Amino acid sequence: MSHPLKHFKTITHHRHQVIAHCAKAGILWQGLRHDLSKYSPTEFIPGAQCYLGDRSPNEKERELYGYSRAWIHHKGRNRHHFEYWTDYNPKTREMEPVEMPLKYVIEMFCDRVAASKTYNGKAYTDADPYTYFLRIKGKHRLHPNTEELLNRLLEMLRDEGEDKTFAYIRRLRKEAKHGNNR
Repeated sequence: MSHPLKHFKTITHHRHQVIAHCAKAGILWQGLRHDLSKYSPTEFIPGAQCYLGDRSPNEKERELYGYSRAWIHHKGRNRHHFEYWTDYNPKTREMEPVEMPLKYVIEMFCDRVAASKTYNGKAYTDADPYTYFLRIKGKHRLHPNTEELLNRLLEMLRDEGEDKTFAYIRRLRKEAKHGNNR
């Protein structure tokens, strides 16, 4: 059964949370552009048809068809997903993760926090995004530098809360601007 209104409300609620988190992180413009592809027919229609409410409709689409066409479309257009950052390495002749620029790691962090808040609702804790991250940690799906930074941010959120983590993120951005440009 299709749930276009519920899906619209869920993705819009999530997007608004990401926008708020990106503003705290100092990347408001990225937040404003975050996940706009979810409103395209290629992503919205399967999302509405496979709406679950407590997790991504892409999971249901995978169960039904063995893959998610919406996810393939989404990850190819949104740089805050580590899956976007894979490329063919001519030396090893394999697909490998590429280090993500800092601004996209920060947006990915904001996205994970917002997704955990959206799907966990009132049961959300600052440990939830880190727990979700543990599903992929150490499996060579992210560039080692990207994984280390995301891990550090998620552990800081879990252990020290949002205020300290977003202050740290703003410092990182400032240092990157004046020093190494990741």
